[in-house]
Amino acid sequence: MLNRLLTLPQYLLPQHLLSRLLGKLANCQVRGIKNALINLAIQKYHIDVSEAIESNPDAYIHFNAFFTRALKAGARPLPSQSNAIVSPADGAISQCGPIQKGRIFQAKGHSFNALELLGGATNWHHHFDHGQFITVYLSPRDYHRVHMPYTGKLIGMTYVPGKLFSVNPRTAETVPKLFARNERVVCLFETDMGPMAVVFVGAFFVASMETVWHGLVAPSHHKKPYHWDYQNAHHVYKTGDEIGRFQFGSTVIVLFGKDAMQWAPGIVPNRAIQMGELMGLASKQQ
Repeated sequence: MLNRLLTLPQYLLPQHLLSRLLGKLANCQVRGIKNALINLAIQKYHIDVSEAIESNPDAYIHFNAFFTRALKAGARPLPSQSNAIVSPADGAISQCGPIQKGRIFQAKGHSFNALELLGGATNWHHHFDHGQFITVYLSPRDYHRVHMPYTGKLIGMTYVPGKLFSVNPRTAETVPKLFARNERVVCLFETDMGPMAVVFVGAFFVASMETVWHGLVAPSHHKKPYHWDYQNAHHVYKTGDEIGRFQFGSTVIVLFGKDAMQWAPGIVPNRAIQMGELMGLASKQQ
């Protein structure tokens, strides 16, 4: 009951307006304002700036540049296995496990189906029947670039308009179909273990989502799901390659097909994980 009461204001607030206003503030280049915002975030969220290529907070042109900062080479080493599947981001594993009857577990009492998550714009949801999924929550303290879990060729991308509820654990336990209701960017890949989807889920105060092949995807003027076809573009990304970024905290969901992979030991809900950390091993198709 308490969680529901604490979540109620999110239904009433102008989510998109407030998030876009924060986006403008995050891009403010006035030295006093941007330095104050950056140092406040470092103190409040205990952000480790020593890992960044630029470790001087005052050197960033604006807050957004700081929040999407690049890390030093070697800060996130990759596993040695050729069939390693790695975490796409720093964060915490919210949930992971099988996709049962097309449905993806969100939290106790809540689930949603793959068709809803993917926006219904493609028939790709059938590829993930009886497959596996993992949901990684990025808190404001985490590194906010998203990387490729496993080598694959980009086939398509779909922007799905939606709400901007917070994606923290409390909201996930309260708002039905949270990740299938929020604004999101669905990236579809072909790999040697079969189809794979990487879904960027927007959230309250997440002012932008972008990919390396398209640039800024959200916010968007599209009022309905909009799909880009990349089958003839030859965009191939290797395990660990950067594919996009968020501003502020959010969530990445990765979907795998039936019998495509096996989870590594210790990959369970409610544990911290870093980008590049071993999540599982691919069962390569012949």
